Amino acid sequence: MTQRTLSIIKPDAVEARKTGAIVSRLEEEGFKVVAMKRIHLTRAQAEGFYAEHKGRGFFDELCTFMSRGPIVVMALEREDAVAKYREVIGATDPAKAAAGTIRKLYGSNVGENAVHGSDKPETAVREIGYFFAGFEV
Repeated sequence: MTQRTLSIIKPDAVEARKTGAIVSRLEEEGFKVVAMKRIHLTRAQAEGFYAEHKGRGFFDELCTFMSRGPIVVMALEREDAVAKYREVIGATDPAKAAAGTIRKLYGSNVGENAVHGSDKPETAVREIGYFFAGFEV
């Protein structure tokens, strides 16, 4: 079944000029970019996006990181998009990610791991809606 998922190229990968390589890889993997924008989140926007993690030990560091520089957000579409995207990006910890995955190639550590992806189809709907108005996708 065709699905959509949210992809975020995080500040570390944007700063390292890996945006083009990551987008190319996703297209090679069969994803269609249905919406894309480069933005610089405010601290409040980062806190809003990651609200489900509020109160957890990494929340403050995550929001600081995600608002430190530009990010690229994309709504991606393909068959089984959520699961396939998570397979392509690899484990959250780049040191534990499979060879050739985006996080293994471009991530530095658990906190700065190059990309974000939705974990479930329902989450993808909410996350895409956070960044894109209905007419944009």
